[in-house]
Amino acid sequence: MLEKNNNNIEQFETDEDQENKSKSKSIANQNKILKICLFISVVITLILCIKLYCMPNFIKRNEENEILVLKESDISSIITMSDIISADREALSIYSDNKSNIPLRTNIDVPEFKGQCLFMNGYAAPAKALGVKIVSVYPNNINKNLTSVPATMVLVNAETGFVNALIDGTYLTRLRTGAVSGLATEILARKDSKIFALFGTGGQAITQLEAVLTVRKIELVKVYDVAYERSVEFAKRMTDKYSKKFNNVKIIAVNTSDEAVEDADIITTVTTSKKPVLSINKVKKNVHINGVGSYTPDMCEVPEEILVQANKIYVDTKNGAINESGDIIQPIKKGLISADKINGELGEVINGKIKGRENDDEMTFFKTTGSAVLDLVAAQKIYELAKKNNIGKTIDL
Repeated sequence: MLEKNNNNIEQFETDEDQENKSKSKSIANQNKILKICLFISVVITLILCIKLYCMPNFIKRNEENEILVLKESDISSIITMSDIISADREALSIYSDNKSNIPLRTNIDVPEFKGQCLFMNGYAAPAKALGVKIVSVYPNNINKNLTSVPATMVLVNAETGFVNALIDGTYLTRLRTGAVSGLATEILARKDSKIFALFGTGGQAITQLEAVLTVRKIELVKVYDVAYERSVEFAKRMTDKYSKKFNNVKIIAVNTSDEAVEDADIITTVTTSKKPVLSINKVKKNVHINGVGSYTPDMCEVPEEILVQANKIYVDTKNGAINESGDIIQPIKKGLISADKINGELGEVINGKIKGRENDDEMTFFKTTGSAVLDLVAAQKIYELAKKNNIGKTIDL
């Protein structure tokens, strides 16, 4: 009997042991599952952390491959002539302060098509402006209803070296070239200037007119072109465009160069002529003249007598003017003036290193050959405004 009870107890203990073992196994399996879940959680967390850490660099790399394309309509929607005059002021200040690296432009002749292709590159450190403008000059394009100065600006991110923008270089050239004449007029022309003579009606002429109208209260503009019909058409078009904007300024076409310069307080020449487009006979003694068109040694818009009689001569860049412009090179070669007669760069006047016009009796002459520093700083300003205002089309390379 006792043995039977012992067997029952032993059987009961065995069953209890099996139940405990089963529970222990279940707990072990649960712990194993928890460990696996914890491991997976850790792995997922690490992956997320790596992604979050690397994402900015990934995005940055994509952004560096994005190029902003800006057309004339994009640019004109965010920029004013006053903005570009301000950019040109900064550009010439940087240049004259030796804070830029601007090589002389590379000119390539295309004689069979009577054209030239120019490459203008450089870096203006204070503005973080780096790039190259490819600009062509084809005078016969005007007969094809095409611009005579097509161009494209390639802007480069100074920090990374990636191209970040392609900008309508034709419009950029017109803007910054007009603006630099406007800047020179603002600094050098008499404050009471009322009559403006404009020589040339090509693609550059519009912004030349706008820039002078922006800095002086002009009452009469006289337009002269070798083709009188172009002068008439241009004067009418500019009257519609600017008369109301600028105090009902009167814009007329004239038949002769003498008629254009007579009584003019400001004269701007913007042609591709290889011989003077005006004579000194009717030019006022205290006039201010902007010489714009001559950018090669054989091009000369302004008569040598102007350089001889001018009280003050200024340039955008000495290096460019002395090496590139026939307006300056030819009278120097003939011994009519010396390079020392050039008072200095407009940027030096801006920086207070030299004096500009000192009285209302002086004749002042400003020569611009067009420097890449102007393109660079203006383009950088346009790019920054476009990014800020979400303007333009982005392409991804």
